[in-house]
Parts: sequence; structure tokens; C-alpha cells
Amino acid sequence: MTKHTLKSFSPSCERNKQPILEQLKIYFKDSKQVLEIGSGTGQHAVFFAKNLPHLIWNTSDMPDYHGSIQAWIDDEKLSNLVAPIAFHFGKNDWPMLDVDAVFTANTTHIMQRDDAKLMMETIAANLKSGGVFCQYGPMNVNGEYTSEGNREFDQQLQQNAYGGIRDIEELIEWAPDMELTKKILMPANNFLLVWARK
Repeated sequence: MTKHTLKSFSPSCERNKQPILEQLKIYFKDSKQVLEIGSGTGQHAVFFAKNLPHLIWNTSDMPDYHGSIQAWIDDEKLSNLVAPIAFHFGKNDWPMLDVDAVFTANTTHIMQRDDAKLMMETIAANLKSGGVFCQYGPMNVNGEYTSEGNREFDQQLQQNAYGGIRDIEELIEWAPDMELTKKILMPANNFLLVWARK
């Protein structure tokens, strides 16, 4: 039992944090300050900030999630982890932060199509020259699901009024100012996409 009733826990975050970290060690090694979009429970933020001490890790999400994120932050007391800011595409302006890296996990398929498109456009417009954007989650390839499990997951998402799994080609079209430099196959039929400002 944790001392924080606000502290939420995601089993999928627990499963995927180590494989994601191994990639972030490579692609964020020269970065200084990261904005995490959709920090969710806060688990990823504390794990990555602890294991990437050269980075300032900025958390963000809709206010409903701030309690859990802050509870995780309060427990860890890391000097490179920043309290959550309210950020939702289409509602809030791009944060006034000097970030050279952006990270998001398991957000793109939750967002409605127009919000996912706006996310790609907004990051492309605000990513610094030489900056990097790492995007994790299930993706389709050339209009096809990468597994039967992803097909079933996508049906569940849409039945629950979420936007659904996006195609990598679609994301590329939405972000002409960014270049997809790496497409890394991850466990459980997920990808880590690594984008750079053109």
C-alpha cells in the first residue's frame, strides 16, 4: 500500500519502461531537456529521470492526471524531474520551455485523428533544429496491422470512442518538417519512432 491514494499504477508502463529506456539512452544521450507529452500515471517520468540523470524531465498532461504524476514525483524526490504542466493539443499553447527533446508513449492511438494530426504538426513546428522526438506505441505499417492482437486492440479503442491506431505513413504526412530517422520494433508489437527536425 502506498502512502499516496492519488498514485496510479499502469501494468503496461511497468512492462515497457526498460525496453524504452534502452532506446532513450541512445537517442536522448545528447539532449538536455525533455518534454513528456501525456505523462499519465507518472511512472515513466520517474523511471526515465532516475536513469537519465543528464536530462531535465518535464512532465505534462491534462489536469486530471496531475495528482498521480505529482505523487510519483514526491516519492522519488529527483532534482531533474519537473512538476506537471497542463498541456492538451488544441487547448493549450506549446509550453514556454527550452526543450531539445520530446517524448510520448501510448498517446497517439488514444487521441482522435484530428488531435493526433495536430500533435504531429505542433511538435514539428516547435522542435528545435537538431532536436529529437521519440514516439512509442502501436502503429500500423502500409495500412496493415502488425499483429492480430493489434487489430483486436484497435477495435476496442474505437468501440470506446478513442481515435485508434495510426499508420506510420499517415504520421509522416502530418509532419513534413520532421524526418523519421529510426523505426524501431519494440516488444508486444509496438514501435519507437525517432523523429528529427529537418
